Amino acid sequence: MSVAQTTPPLTLKPASGLIKKFSLTRAKEGVIKGLLFVCASLSLVTTLMIVWMFLTEAVFGIGGNTAFFQEVSLLDFLTDTQWSPQFSEKHFGILPLLCGTVVIAGIGGLIGLPIGLAAAIYLSEYAKPKLRRIIKPLLEILAGVPSVVYGYFALVFITPYVLRPIFQSLLGIDVDVFNAMSAGIVVGVMIIPTVCSLSEDALRSVPGGLREAGYALGSTNFDVSLKVVVPAAFSGIVASFLLAISRAIGETMAVCIGAGLMPRLSLNPFRSMQTMTAYMVNASLGDTPAGTIEYKSLYGVGFMLFLITLGMNILAQRVMKRFREVYE
Repeated sequence: MSVAQTTPPLTLKPASGLIKKFSLTRAKEGVIKGLLFVCASLSLVTTLMIVWMFLTEAVFGIGGNTAFFQEVSLLDFLTDTQWSPQFSEKHFGILPLLCGTVVIAGIGGLIGLPIGLAAAIYLSEYAKPKLRRIIKPLLEILAGVPSVVYGYFALVFITPYVLRPIFQSLLGIDVDVFNAMSAGIVVGVMIIPTVCSLSEDALRSVPGGLREAGYALGSTNFDVSLKVVVPAAFSGIVASFLLAISRAIGETMAVCIGAGLMPRLSLNPFRSMQTMTAYMVNASLGDTPAGTIEYKSLYGVGFMLFLITLGMNILAQRVMKRFREVYE
């Protein structure tokens, strides 16, 4: 006679604890999502506030106060060849400041862009991993040096010990104490880490299969680097160039100390020049009364500088989208 075995009935635990835990998790996720949204929106809000400040102070005016471009014609601002807001006969032509900015940024680009790209190619294609871990942090130390140190380096070393012995003593070219060439050299050194870091990331993102295909065809490491890897990373390299030039245009203390404060419409890099950022520093630290046309010129120059750097960044994004290579 077999004894029937009975299984105990299943008992369901109350689901209130699980529901409460799930609700608490959803609440935490909602708080984290909100914090991340605030952080993501912070840059947009800051940009909009900057644009609002420039529009109200430089273009439209607010609260009965006249803006800069309501007192100075935009045509005169863009075409006048003199910048003398502190003189009795005031001139507000942006061309001398724009010329100094372009000359110094151009010299910096001619120095920093090829050196930064060459360093990126070496770190990506030639350097061993152990050596790369040593060289790259040392190279990025340049980005941590304060710009005022670069300015004094240009003033006390590059001009008297590099430029004057070569160009003035040997070639007979007059070199001012404050000159655009020395400022452009240090600006070029300053943008090397930016170009190197961004370009190396672009080069290392190229699939290894492209390199192996080049080697299989009998190409050397140099040929693969210049004819395969660099064209494949072209969009990232050009974007790094444009971002580095944007930084060179917006550089302040190094050009203020190295190039001087003389607004001059000239292409001679051995003369003293003043950039847009240098004028803003000079006028801000001076005794310019608030509300005067000299004070409002800060916003006019700053608005022009903002438009230039914004245009450079938009151009960099367009280049990345236009020439970006997508690999599976």
